Amino acid sequence: MSGNDVSDSRRIETLAIHGGQAPEPITGAVMPPVFQTSTYAQPRVAEHTGYEYARTQNPTREKLEAAMASLEGGSDGVSFGSGCAATSAIQHLLNAGDQVISGDDIYGGTWRLFTKVFARQGVKYDFVDFTKVPAEDAIPDGTKLVWLESPTNPLLKVADIRKLAARAHDIGALVVVDNTFATPIFQRPLELGADMVLHSTTKYIGGHSDVVGGTVVTKTPELAADLRFIQNSVGAVPGPWDTWLTLRGIKTLAVRMDRHQSNAKIIVDWLLDHPKVGRVFYPTHESHPQHAVAMSQMSGFGGMISFELKATLAQAEEFCASTDVFTLAESLGGVESLIELPAAMTHASVPPDIRKEIGIEDGLVRLSVGIEHVDDLIADLDKAIAASGA
Repeated sequence: MSGNDVSDSRRIETLAIHGGQAPEPITGAVMPPVFQTSTYAQPRVAEHTGYEYARTQNPTREKLEAAMASLEGGSDGVSFGSGCAATSAIQHLLNAGDQVISGDDIYGGTWRLFTKVFARQGVKYDFVDFTKVPAEDAIPDGTKLVWLESPTNPLLKVADIRKLAARAHDIGALVVVDNTFATPIFQRPLELGADMVLHSTTKYIGGHSDVVGGTVVTKTPELAADLRFIQNSVGAVPGPWDTWLTLRGIKTLAVRMDRHQSNAKIIVDWLLDHPKVGRVFYPTHESHPQHAVAMSQMSGFGGMISFELKATLAQAEEFCASTDVFTLAESLGGVESLIELPAAMTHASVPPDIRKEIGIEDGLVRLSVGIEHVDDLIADLDKAIAASGA
């Protein structure tokens, strides 16, 4: 069982340290041991201790699942080998012909998975801007699953999770929220009406750019049981060392997110004042178009900033290649600052015409602001803008 074994009355900072992570009962080990095994001895035929085979059960993985359930306030966590594997597991709950309504601005890997893999198997996907289309129009009768990123990747749009969940539940649809960007430190989608919360734990949850993983937290044990059947059947599970590293990262999640946010706020103000920068996207800044919605369902935000450099694609590429403190790399959420160009990197799998329609311009830059000193980060960006010729 991987449910929440710590009272929900404890604050999120405490849950990050203790939630689902009681000391190991035999030795008293404060950190969960790494159970590096593929199988478990059985005293008699078909009799076991609750552990048969490591694809099906692993004690280290169960600790991670319980910790994630605790953080999100859910019944269970179900972990996978990557965020895409977790996304795939949810799609495996669907049948050919089922309708999924997704946000239009989503991670390029998710878009590719939907349109190039599961669409071939008969699942139908429509993409909607939930910030512009009313919930009743966005989610038609017959929808089976609503897929939300909020804030989205990379334009950081904020959808009204409460309204969308209410509409979805009126017609019997499930709601999934990818909470990778906000983390449970700043947003808890299950409390807003979601049925499942997904994390690429590769990002802020792990926090150190050294492990790949994904977890789904469910509102009910019944949904968790369905996902566990997929988890065991498909087998895209994380290894014990990966889960242990992710657990270690969770311990510092609250303090890291606080520093990510404080750095990002200062950089947002600096970008807004820069003459060579156009629009800046940061959900909890008053300039954001969905600021009011963000403040109604989020307690803050982390280190993700997107902005439009007044530049050609070549100049934007030169800008991204000219930083020293910011590392030019895909991914996000680590302690180190990263910079990337969505049109040519994380969202290159999205066709150019669709990128334009969504609003991903060639000069759109995405920052994952780390926990370095903010003055060094600003100096690095300033130097790179000058070097780009923008």
